[in-house]
Amino acid sequence: MNFQDELTKRTEEIEEILKSFLPEEKGFARTMAQAMNYSMLAGGKRIRPMLMQETYRLFGGTEKFVEPFMAGMEMIHTHSLIHDDLPALDNDDYRRGRLTTHKVYGEAMGVLSGVALLNYAYETMLQAFSMTEEKDRVIRALTVMADKTGIHGMLGGQSVDVENDGKPLEKEMLDYIYRNKTSALIEASMMTGAILAGADPAEVSVVEEAAYNIGLAFQIQDDILDVTSTDQELGKPVHSDEKNNKVTYVTLFGVQEAAGQVEELSEKAITLLKSLNKNNEFLYLLVKKLINRRK
Repeated sequence: MNFQDELTKRTEEIEEILKSFLPEEKGFARTMAQAMNYSMLAGGKRIRPMLMQETYRLFGGTEKFVEPFMAGMEMIHTHSLIHDDLPALDNDDYRRGRLTTHKVYGEAMGVLSGVALLNYAYETMLQAFSMTEEKDRVIRALTVMADKTGIHGMLGGQSVDVENDGKPLEKEMLDYIYRNKTSALIEASMMTGAILAGADPAEVSVVEEAAYNIGLAFQIQDDILDVTSTDQELGKPVHSDEKNNKVTYVTLFGVQEAAGQVEELSEKAITLLKSLNKNNEFLYLLVKKLINRRK
């Protein structure tokens, strides 16, 4: 398998799926639709929908009703990026190599388009009911997506992150923030892929633990890149953690030890996935490449 060719092919497929679910830019609310689509079509690695699709394939899934969930997940993630970049939070001007949504459409439309995308994600995922007879799987997947996005997931982690911005943090609280702010959506992506393909609860639990390790490793690598990469390579400002006085794994442990933890978490995740006695070689390679990325 040529991994890079396969990655490009799958990314292009996901782009087409995402485009098929975006709101039309018409009517009185067209500016909001334009702002939503500007953010959704800004490129990016499409990690979460890809992990969802590949976990779905790992468990033998072949139907199309995973697609509205893939699009919904990317909408939820993109909403979080729009809000992350706002002046009230990280106050960033660039994302994925171009101006952030609020810099193009204004702060108010940045807030509103982010909220609209979060709601539109659920409007999109609900379309899965008309695409399958497996209604119970859709219900379980929606439950996971809602739980991992809200106060007990990504938004809970985001709130604790904002509340403690610039303050000294213990590892326990930093792990809570990372578990929820970053790992939660990766857990939701992979668990949803497994649930929609018919995985049993024990298998979904293994997938959740693997995804937690992937998410934590991904975030620690993000901390490392903020110190070791460049604006051009990363597509967003580096040294923003230092600028915002953020405590990260790098500030707690240093680059070398943080890199060692990334490697350990990566191996643990792949061992857990392989323990399911199913095979998706692309998924295993994807996990390794994501965690050891340079941008």
